[in-house]
Amino acid sequence: MRVIRVDLNHLKHSRIPMCACIGYFDGLHRGHQKLIEKTCELGRKYNCETALITFDPDPWVVIKGMSNVKHLSTMAQRMNRAVSYGIDNIVLLNFTRDMSELSPQDFVDKILGSLNLKALVCGFDFSFADHGKGNAAFLQEHAPFEVAVIARVEDEKGKISSTRISECVVEGRMEEANEMLGYHYNIEGRVVHGRHRGTGMGFPTANVSFSNEYLLPRTGVYAGYAIVDGKRYEAMINIGTNPTFHDIDHMSLEAHLFHYHGDLYDKKICVEFLKYMRPEKTFRSKDNLVLQLDQDMRDIENYFGTLNNG
Repeated sequence: MRVIRVDLNHLKHSRIPMCACIGYFDGLHRGHQKLIEKTCELGRKYNCETALITFDPDPWVVIKGMSNVKHLSTMAQRMNRAVSYGIDNIVLLNFTRDMSELSPQDFVDKILGSLNLKALVCGFDFSFADHGKGNAAFLQEHAPFEVAVIARVEDEKGKISSTRISECVVEGRMEEANEMLGYHYNIEGRVVHGRHRGTGMGFPTANVSFSNEYLLPRTGVYAGYAIVDGKRYEAMINIGTNPTFHDIDHMSLEAHLFHYHGDLYDKKICVEFLKYMRPEKTFRSKDNLVLQLDQDMRDIENYFGTLNNG
């Protein structure tokens, strides 16, 4: 993977012919994947490399002055997933107020014109430049390269979008979110030392340190997977504030990995959410909590048994 950074004040012309898709691509869901499929098709047509063009930071940070914006995926996740789908280059546009105020023609001439594009793929609702005045029709009429526009990608409930997926995630409707994503919603992080309560109760957990950029699922217990050292383990996942013990003031993410033996500390981990099992509860005693965790384990094992035999 090659990362190409484009700065309006220091434009450099690329020598590498490319076919590219453009957008913010939060979550890189099934709609975005259609853009990538077309990009790879055009790459074969023009016998050139492929690229994904995106904006850094999030345009809402620059245009609307928003802070602490939550996302379905980090930039690193988007980049890695795009490469896994066949993209050769990631083009990061250093998105500034000046870039946001370019006219549509200046954006085409200066920004896209610096990239040696043979073709560009965008969604039917893509907009760009000053106040979103540029759109797919403008690109098709004014760009000096082929422009392919991808129609809306829908399921039975309508257009697949990052907004719809985000609503599902915060409500714990992971199966619906995952269907639109085309993969399991996940949070990546590193295992750090916690309070070791799980070990003391017979449920050792990986306490995951993660970026505050993530949009967090509804608090509670989930069935899911934990990927460590390239291997996927069935897991019982908890996200919340551990209200029974009243000693943390932030959201914690913990995963109890089934059939894992070894030291997890300081390892990179990817936690995948499959199904919401129950809300977070406050228990009157540690013994009551242990009884509930035993039940959670059985419920999750039954879920995977049904899933694996279905």
